[in-house]
Amino acid sequence: MTFSATFVYQKLDAVRSYIVELKHLLDHVSDEEFFSDSGKFHIAERLVQLIVDGMIDINQHFIKELNLKLADDLQSTFITAGEHGILPKEFANRIAPVTGVRNILVHQYEKLDKETFLRNLRRHFSDFEDYESYIVGYLERDKGGVSA
Repeated sequence: MTFSATFVYQKLDAVRSYIVELKHLLDHVSDEEFFSDSGKFHIAERLVQLIVDGMIDINQHFIKELNLKLADDLQSTFITAGEHGILPKEFANRIAPVTGVRNILVHQYEKLDKETFLRNLRRHFSDFEDYESYIVGYLERDKGGVSA
């Protein structure tokens, strides 16, 4: 298999739809409502998981198909993308820890502090949108090295 920009764009479309849905939820639901309505909170958790899973899939596609150094773990996929100019290095280092939140959501390694989760989600939500922009920017800059 060779690198497929089509695969990445399809993944980005899914991620984008989750981002839009999460943004709508964050814009229309107060913190108090999130804490009193577990259904809304669980929707936010699931959307974060889906967004991060899509981002990891994209990172892994770049790593595998561009024959980059294999990442040691999911967090390292962001670091590798930063080291190879797919993402800005500083951004990659900043967003990489989101995989830890994803792991807590998926595997329930520890109890999630709902207030911290929601505060950080609101504060750093734009990182999801920035990730999408950086990936599209990379694909547009590197059209010669990837196939559609």
